[in-house]
Amino acid sequence: MTARLGVVLFNLGGPDAPEAVRPFLFNLFKDKAIIRLPWGLRHLVAWLIARRRSPVAAEIYHRIGGRSPIMPETQKQAAALSKALRHLADDVKVVIAMRYWHPFSREAAETLAQWRPERVILLPLYPQFSTTTTQSSLEDWRKSAERAGLTAPTGTLCCYPRAEGWVLAQADLLRDALAGVGEGAPMRLPCSAHGLPKKIVEGGDPYPHQVELGAKAIIAASGRDDLDWRVSYQSRVGPLEWIGPSTEAEIKRAGRDGKGLLVLPIAFVSEHSETLVELDIEYAELARKSGVPFYRRIPAVGDHPLFIAGLAAMVGHALRDPAELRSAEGGRLCPRSCGACPHRGEA
Repeated sequence: MTARLGVVLFNLGGPDAPEAVRPFLFNLFKDKAIIRLPWGLRHLVAWLIARRRSPVAAEIYHRIGGRSPIMPETQKQAAALSKALRHLADDVKVVIAMRYWHPFSREAAETLAQWRPERVILLPLYPQFSTTTTQSSLEDWRKSAERAGLTAPTGTLCCYPRAEGWVLAQADLLRDALAGVGEGAPMRLPCSAHGLPKKIVEGGDPYPHQVELGAKAIIAASGRDDLDWRVSYQSRVGPLEWIGPSTEAEIKRAGRDGKGLLVLPIAFVSEHSETLVELDIEYAELARKSGVPFYRRIPAVGDHPLFIAGLAAMVGHALRDPAELRSAEGGRLCPRSCGACPHRGEA
């Protein structure tokens, strides 16, 4: 048994007060994984975008209390996971590393370095790997860990789109939601994920492939192969072409066809602005205007016991695996066309 186990939970983060909205947006858009321009030009573009978008974003957060709920949601997950890991080590410390707002990776790395773990497991709260989320967070962590003098042997979980705990938690929430829909009601199930610009996917990002893997596994686990489902993508911003179909288009299509909608947030592990505002308010209003008979949204997994148990199981597998990098299934999940897969050196 490991004596002192440190686990790092990664997520995007979000503004914790109205005055944090603009610097949060600047941090987001200055990331080279998001705006793929040279350093100087990227900072200028990030400053301009943050200045232009901050009033709109501030209004979005105002609708949910003036701050993002992602930090308190992640703290609940961290507390539950810490309890679930007690059988793996004499002492466990779970820290949170947000990418674009406090606590940043440097803060988490300094905290963990002072605690002096014997082993460290890096666990992104992004079930599907993307260069824009997982890779960006891990690269930022490695720099922060080096600066903090954190030298403990480290294992990394890159992705878990069809890991048992994640899938079973989603399937459980899906079944609960289906029980509240009238038997035989004409209905569709958009599995809505945050979108990506098409050029990033064409560059080999495996995110949409992994989203599809997870969606198929969740539907199978729900025992409802009769469901009319498909993956769709939300949160498009900017002038670039994004992957589709869009969730907005699926809502309008359901209205034309007289079908109700039950929306599954396939890529979100906790509630935040994309679920509480975009899905619950903006898309619900679009559904009403489009003539959709009913519109309901399935909750994010949050600290669902099956999800937390699944995360703990993945940490256990990572502890027993001498490899520095592993998916929830051990090795590569993506086809060769996904050149940005972190396991690209494997067969």
